[in-house]
Amino acid sequence: MLIYKIFRAAEWLAFRTAGVTSGAPIDLQDGYIHLSTPAQAPETASKYFAGLADLMLIALDADAAGDALKWEVSRGGDLFPHLYRDMRLADVVWSRPLPLSDGHHVFPDDPA
Repeated sequence: MLIYKIFRAAEWLAFRTAGVTSGAPIDLQDGYIHLSTPAQAPETASKYFAGLADLMLIALDADAAGDALKWEVSRGGDLFPHLYRDMRLADVVWSRPLPLSDGHHVFPDDPA
């Protein structure tokens, strides 16, 4: 199963340059990297990235994260994936721009 992380362009560039990231400021504050399922990602984008362009959608393989990935209750009582280790560039299955159109982020039709 693929899970997603949304990065601002500068965060994605820093991650690509370093090859590893502890995540965005909210991730550092909470002590884990916040991720979303494909079904959860659009709400995550609208809640935390409303109106922001220059975003990247990063896909990770949930199974490959192993024991470092925990499914925990979060927004609306849903289980969200949280990564309790640094994310490595080798974890990334694919990355795609997350464009903004008419005030809404446009997710890939076929994210596979």
